[in-house]
Amino acid sequence: MTSETMRYAAIMLTAGIGIPVLAGLNSALGVRLGNPAAAAMCLFAVASLSALVVFLLTGAHGFSNIRTAPPHLFLAGFLVAFYVLSITWIAPKFGVGNAVFFVLVGQIISAALIDHFGLFGAQVTPLTMARVGGIGLMLAGIFLTQKV
Repeated sequence: MTSETMRYAAIMLTAGIGIPVLAGLNSALGVRLGNPAAAAMCLFAVASLSALVVFLLTGAHGFSNIRTAPPHLFLAGFLVAFYVLSITWIAPKFGVGNAVFFVLVGQIISAALIDHFGLFGAQVTPLTMARVGGIGLMLAGIFLTQKV
């Protein structure tokens, strides 16, 4: 593995660690506030401020081509809102682990399909039998954690 690959892997591992932490923190905030949507709004306010700081620190450019971006690319905003609202509402009732485990199953399946077909400009990574087997083992591991 190259050092660049290792750096990318470390960043994404950190992001992955953050997902259940986000779920736990925001679901607790939703319970405290008595409204999951209020907690989601707080999360998005902090996230927007954080993104603005990074945007400004990295040269504040990129919006000049926004009008040429295909409209379907903006659906990502709805997907992140759906994730945050659903995890904030469901995790206190279903458990952070249970909620994140099912999110992970969805991520594994959709990631494999996106890579296989090169959707959204992704690098094509064919869904070989070895990859299907590895994904199957990951899914089996996720389901085993729910049974034990």
